[in-house]
Amino acid sequence: MRAGVVVAAQPGVEELAVQAEELGLRSFWVNDTPMVHGDPFVALSLCAKATRRIRLGIGVTSPLLRSAPAAASGFAGLNALAPGRIICGIGTGNTARRTLGMPPTTVAALEAFTAALQDLCAGRSTEYREGDRVRDIRFLHAGAHVNTTDPIEFVVAALGPRAAAVAGRRGAGLISFGLLDPTAWHSLHDARRRAAPTTLHGSGSSTDMDSSTDSYVVTALHLLRDDEDADSDAARDATGHLVLSLLDFAADTPAVAAQLGPDERHAVRQLLDRRGTTATAPDRYTKLYPNYLERIAPQDRDLVLLSLMNTLALVGTREDLRTRIAALEQAGVDELLIQPVIDPPTEMARLAELLT
Repeated sequence: MRAGVVVAAQPGVEELAVQAEELGLRSFWVNDTPMVHGDPFVALSLCAKATRRIRLGIGVTSPLLRSAPAAASGFAGLNALAPGRIICGIGTGNTARRTLGMPPTTVAALEAFTAALQDLCAGRSTEYREGDRVRDIRFLHAGAHVNTTDPIEFVVAALGPRAAAVAGRRGAGLISFGLLDPTAWHSLHDARRRAAPTTLHGSGSSTDMDSSTDSYVVTALHLLRDDEDADSDAARDATGHLVLSLLDFAADTPAVAAQLGPDERHAVRQLLDRRGTTATAPDRYTKLYPNYLERIAPQDRDLVLLSLMNTLALVGTREDLRTRIAALEQAGVDELLIQPVIDPPTEMARLAELLT
């Protein structure tokens, strides 16, 4: 299986991109969470100038964060800096919107946004609407400003069949956060395949979705030392940012919390108490999401339950990890992306070594 890395947009990110390229990783991604992390287009511009081969992705943007013209300009501009190396991840904005205290967008809006970006980034015109006014828009000048010739890879963020079907209809790949269940991946791929038309963009040619699109899973990885317990402090620190992200989401969304087990629901209640908020407080997002997807505080290690670590992250011996990764590969996952927060250079090196 191929490997890549996801990090927060911040100064110095280009140095990590260079290291990832030297390690032979296939892709380097930054998050698009405006009020939590830095700007992904700024970060990837630095990475584009510092690297030569590694693919560069934004995972993920959404229609309620950026207009289609603005997003297309950003992606096509990156494509001018790193021709043919750009990956555009698109989602409903589940996290990025919730960190603003707002709900994510609809799947229908996700599909319309994806279609518009695909058209604009390929140099085609697309319909643009503001209120009752509708206009056809396209890049009025490409040249050195933007690159609409080299292809941009599109992937749709999906945890369920509706978003996977969008990927199928749009000829896009899939990306999912913390989804390590091979059965769930089979379901996503089935939903994408069923929704895929035989022709795309009016080309008149048959499209094999499995050969033209890739699937990515975002997770964290911790290789256990000899005699190290799976819930050691080191393992909790390496995976805690993923577990806390789920607990944050559940604390912010009571319907999600209700689907968890009793121990996990207790952890959600503890998290709310520690953050000094409630599941219905209008300003809860200001208490839950600071330090989102960053290294957790030592006092929160007890919230990192082993059950959630095993669900969202890869923790185990070398043999354990290779077995789980092989199962994901058999389920159609093409690339494993890790989010390193403790020691990114070392964690990237372990990932590269594990998969070689």
